[in-house]
Amino acid sequence: MGYTFASATVLLLLITDPLGNIPIFANALKGVAPERRTRVIVREVLIAFALLLVFMFVGDGFLRVMGLSGLSLQIAGGVVMFLIALRMIFPPEHGAVSVAAPTEEPLIVPLAVPALAGPSALATVMLLVSQAPERRLEWVAALSVTMAVCAIVLVLAERIQRLVGERLVLAFERLMGLILVAVSVEMMIRGVKLLASEMGR
Repeated sequence: MGYTFASATVLLLLITDPLGNIPIFANALKGVAPERRTRVIVREVLIAFALLLVFMFVGDGFLRVMGLSGLSLQIAGGVVMFLIALRMIFPPEHGAVSVAAPTEEPLIVPLAVPALAGPSALATVMLLVSQAPERRLEWVAALSVTMAVCAIVLVLAERIQRLVGERLVLAFERLMGLILVAVSVEMMIRGVKLLASEMGR
């Protein structure tokens, strides 16, 4: 798929899903003093940003070492995105995923990884670079914008929930999931078409 800066940024925002991560961050930060929460959120976002940057720059080498093609990554990325999108549209029951709030300040897990820099986000940055390695700086800029938006949304999470209400946040989350379903299906269709054309040669 021919991604632009704007479409890559939107895709990364859909994958990192800052609105959907609000409950995860709220639960993980219950044991953290209110005055430290902003600092913890910014730290975790920076850790996720650094990890995604590493995968963006070493992704090509990783694919070569593993003997994987960009085509296989595109199809696999589409499948993973589709599963993530389904979970956004049909979230599991709260009781099935509820966990006790940690009593210590979280570090890396579960906020930086996997909430922000999860498998789908790692696959997405590698996919962007594998398709257009000469535009790596553009993908870095898209990732920077994405992480900045995530930080702002998560720092303002309580205010956002009070302002628009939990039901509107959930509705917007499902709309984002629907868009991501369309993106993932398009990725898989294009991947299958490329595979069919290569097999037909």
